[in-house]
Amino acid sequence: MVSRTAAVLIVIDIQGNLAQAMLDKENLFASAVKMIRGAHIFNLPVIATEQIPEKLGRTIPQINAELNGGGIISKESFSCWGSDIFRQELEAHSRRQAIVLGIETHVCVYQTVLDLIAHGYDVHVVADAVSSRTAANRSIGLARMQEAGAHITSTETVLFEMLRTAADSKFKDVYKIVK
Repeated sequence: MVSRTAAVLIVIDIQGNLAQAMLDKENLFASAVKMIRGAHIFNLPVIATEQIPEKLGRTIPQINAELNGGGIISKESFSCWGSDIFRQELEAHSRRQAIVLGIETHVCVYQTVLDLIAHGYDVHVVADAVSSRTAANRSIGLARMQEAGAHITSTETVLFEMLRTAADSKFKDVYKIVK
């Protein structure tokens, strides 16, 4: 289960025209926003990336607005792990669970997840907050990540795992996100 004291949220490359080409993009964006808001409620570190933004564009406005002006890491490698800045920021938080969302499921998300697993992270991929340009590529990416040991989950599952009980003082805040 996801722990609010052990997890970090990783938001991968929801940017520019690429984001606009995603399958079921409106649900992708809505789920990503919910996860980022949930991360803020539980005080999780949030690390966001952009793949060559000078070519693909910047993080889309609705995601950028939720990041509260936080720095977005620019990268060239498909895997976030290939960025020294990303690795340093992730390791600085000393948390061993990674909640991962973003695009594309079968490329940057997939490669990042495999690298995180290879380096000892407990990885939770938020299925309703990842996408690809085609359903087949999305399905293949999710299946390959699960085969590699990632936990495939959903936005609400993650939020309620961190909440654990309706008696938690954060219940009303989480409920506002998911209703």
